[in-house]
Amino acid sequence: MKPQPTMRTRHFFLGWALLLLLVMHVSFSRAEGTLPADILARLKPAHPRLLASAADFEQLKKQTSEGKAAQWLGHLKKEAGELLKAEPSRYEIPDGKRLLATSRRVLDRVLTLGLVFRLAGDTRHSERLWLELEAAARFKDWNPSHFLDTAEMTAAFAIGYDWLFDTWTPERRAVLRTAIVELGLKQALPLYRKQKGWTAADHNWSQVCNGGMTLGALALADEEQALAAEILPAAIASVRRPMHEFAPDGAWGEGPSYWDYAVMYNVLMIAALDSALGTDFGLSEMEGFSKAADFPIYVTGPTGRTFNYADAGDGGCGGQHMLWLASRFERPDFAAFRIARAGERPTALDLLYGRRWLMQPPGNRQQPPAKHFRSSEVVTLRSAWDDPQATFVAFKGGNNAVNHSNLDLGTFVLEAAGERWAFDLGADDYNLPGYFGSKRWDYYRMRAEGHNTLVIAPDARPDQATKAKASIERFHESPGRAFAIVNLSAAYACRASAVRRGIMLSGHDVIVQDEIETDAPVEAWWFMHTGAEVKCDGAIAVMTQNGRQLTATLLSPAGAVFEVMPAEPLATSPHPERQQVKHTSMRHPRKLAVHVGALASPRFTVLLSPGGSSANPALPPALAEWR
Repeated sequence: MKPQPTMRTRHFFLGWALLLLLVMHVSFSRAEGTLPADILARLKPAHPRLLASAADFEQLKKQTSEGKAAQWLGHLKKEAGELLKAEPSRYEIPDGKRLLATSRRVLDRVLTLGLVFRLAGDTRHSERLWLELEAAARFKDWNPSHFLDTAEMTAAFAIGYDWLFDTWTPERRAVLRTAIVELGLKQALPLYRKQKGWTAADHNWSQVCNGGMTLGALALADEEQALAAEILPAAIASVRRPMHEFAPDGAWGEGPSYWDYAVMYNVLMIAALDSALGTDFGLSEMEGFSKAADFPIYVTGPTGRTFNYADAGDGGCGGQHMLWLASRFERPDFAAFRIARAGERPTALDLLYGRRWLMQPPGNRQQPPAKHFRSSEVVTLRSAWDDPQATFVAFKGGNNAVNHSNLDLGTFVLEAAGERWAFDLGADDYNLPGYFGSKRWDYYRMRAEGHNTLVIAPDARPDQATKAKASIERFHESPGRAFAIVNLSAAYACRASAVRRGIMLSGHDVIVQDEIETDAPVEAWWFMHTGAEVKCDGAIAVMTQNGRQLTATLLSPAGAVFEVMPAEPLATSPHPERQQVKHTSMRHPRKLAVHVGALASPRFTVLLSPGGSSANPALPPALAEWR
């Protein structure tokens, strides 16, 4: 007979079950950031309380007496000196839509003048800062129709109000406080209450707008308690939505430029919550956020240019927030990357966030040279770290429906021998008609033909499915060799039965292989945009740039040849007016192309080799056999 549990046994197991449920509830609450009923109960009453305390500034003052910290402060003092001669910002909306450049200028000036004043105590800087804020406080509005402008201006005023609180007279405080409330915080309330617009977004607008509103609410939380108590929980709940996009590896679907923008305000928001309330309510613990700064490190090539997919430029990525991330997650490699990039021109937040790393120089953590960022489906491969001559290739799958996306599934950039050979044209003019609407896929830079990917059965329709997703099916890395294969079938679903692209880095050579399965002969193009001079001779193309060479060898299809084309739409594509086809840093961008007019299931295989081509290179096996 099976023994029956005693009352004591049942109580024992019941107790453990309740304890387990409690632990699970606490863990869930922490992960989801369940907020206390009185979110302001832990508010630190003294100013400054945003990003740093009075004690933090005093410590920083001592730390900037020598070494690199002193050099960085010297640069900021010089910038502050130049600002003494500049006129205060004016209300300017040059494109008829955005006050954003003015808001950013005010924020930059507040940070520079405010930090230099806190560290040097020169009242010329505080008075110049007052003139800047007073002028913006008199604006008729902070352009809430484009709420990024309002959010960044609110952040500027919050920091200016908080950092110099004891310096401002009661009258000046009242001016700043009224501006924050009326022009900033109250403009967000209808959106929070209806959960509309950026409050429900899963992209950079959420971090920027919620970040600005959080700083404004925290700056005034003891004086505008009801307003702060409504805004802070709403902002914290709202910002979780885009932060889920960092999972699992820290990448960002909108591209590296918007990674910088989103993370800048994510960090401002989290750092301010922590400094003012002593907690960030679990935001920094969300999956992927601790790894976020891996992304700019990996998508930056040996030339210092980034893999600029989506509406991104190829300039630097990895701002001052990397120093905060380095401290928060004990990642000195994040700090080393940013310190090298900042060089002798740091920002005020570089000095504030990076003070630990200037006293304790960070070392680099040796990372694998290849990386697959899941979810965003970005892959980067390189032959070596810290070698300016290294070969670097980055390419992507992802989601064509992500904010700021282009029809760029499969696109790649390539660097070798200190040059970028395959580049991305970047964004077009945001004010073009329908750029963020119905005409977006008419513009060359938004279409697949404007990227380094395939065009199959070209016509006037979007040349990839606009809501297609593409995943990395296989990723392999071994010493001296790495590859990844992306499934592009959904992108070309109405043009082919299956499409896959594999990119392999072997030594310093790169192979790009595309396998297209069709039921009938199809017209197809292979494109690679470049700023190099190109000479084609059948299946060989030699590219020359700044005295360096890259050789492209076309291994398949048999009988196909390279040709050079201008970076312009195909004859069958839309030709909207005013679009830009020139790359901003290239006078005459062109594209290396391969065309097949009518071929069933074509396979494109291109070998890209720094310097000269290999003698009789072998045709690689099918992608299914890559090992």
